Amino acid sequence: MNKKSSISIGPGASSLLLIFVVLAMSVLGMLSLMNSRNDLQLSKRSAEVIEAIYNLNVQAEQSRARADETLSRLTGEADSMESYLEAVKKELSDTMALENDCLSWDETDGTHTIHCSLKILPLNSSARTAWVNHLLVSRTAEIPEDQEWERDWRDWPEDSEDIWEEVIDND
Repeated sequence: MNKKSSISIGPGASSLLLIFVVLAMSVLGMLSLMNSRNDLQLSKRSAEVIEAIYNLNVQAEQSRARADETLSRLTGEADSMESYLEAVKKELSDTMALENDCLSWDETDGTHTIHCSLKILPLNSSARTAWVNHLLVSRTAEIPEDQEWERDWRDWPEDSEDIWEEVIDND
């Protein structure tokens, strides 16, 4: 009984296939880790942008509240809408502009800008102002002048329904 038992250690098809599967799984695991790291960075960046926009909205609402305080104080002193608007124009801060009965200003943090416009309502109405525009603008690169799709917010009509009809018609 001289049987020789030997184990062949040479590269067979099954050994090569096993090595290929292990390498493929390692590469997939590494790609998955890289993808999750990029997702985390994107999530952090998104959270920062959302926080910045939220802060701009808070600033816009605070500016509206300050304007409303001024309008509230001046409402009792005015006899007509024209004298009311003249008094409002004199009391405005440097960052706000009054054109006809529309009060406008910008809130910015350097990267994002919110263009705000309020319509000053007639003296006998229950509310003193109503939003006309509250537009977020984020600039990351210069837009070539030959692209006509970007429209200045000051050119928009005062009636918000017209704005939406115009946007829908352009699509």
